[in-house]
Amino acid sequence: MAALPKQRYSPQEYLALDRASEFKHEYVNGEVFMMTGASREHNAITFNIAGALRTQLRGKPCQGYVNDMRVRIEGKRYAYPDVVVVCGTPEFEDAEVDTLLNPTVIIEVLSPSTEAYDRGTKFKKYREMPTLQEIVFVAQDAPHFEHYKRNELGEWVLADVMGLEADSHFPSINCTLHLGDVYDNVGFDAPTNSDEHP
Repeated sequence: MAALPKQRYSPQEYLALDRASEFKHEYVNGEVFMMTGASREHNAITFNIAGALRTQLRGKPCQGYVNDMRVRIEGKRYAYPDVVVVCGTPEFEDAEVDTLLNPTVIIEVLSPSTEAYDRGTKFKKYREMPTLQEIVFVAQDAPHFEHYKRNELGEWVLADVMGLEADSHFPSINCTLHLGDVYDNVGFDAPTNSDEHP
């Protein structure tokens, strides 16, 4: 992501800029960052996740969005998760209905250019969102999920899921992703068990 030249934007200025632009931007404490294009692998993984979740969410009081749903997160930040699911009535920032306030699940497909931010401050701010129940980081270069789930005490618990035969279950939306399906048509020589994973 590349920061725009102006030093500081208000949230209102950011939203006006982002809505008027053909490109997406994330907002971090007054700074605006233009999002760059994703790799073929990133797009394939996101498409596969969305397809699998769409089928499983049918008939449930939940709905999913891919790439273009802006989410307001804690600490004057706005982001575009790769996949976001909300259960119950979606709440939005304003009448534009393009900025979600109450996500249940967020899935981020990691990219080399954004991984440090996704795992760092952004992850910390995600965990402060009261409605969010699950956060998943998805690797591009191997079949590997880091699946964080909020337990009944409000603590975040990590499930490390590896290998094309593995499944990752999402209790908050009662869905399961099979890693073999998630990584279908993704171009890497994937290990099939955790012993071979770097």
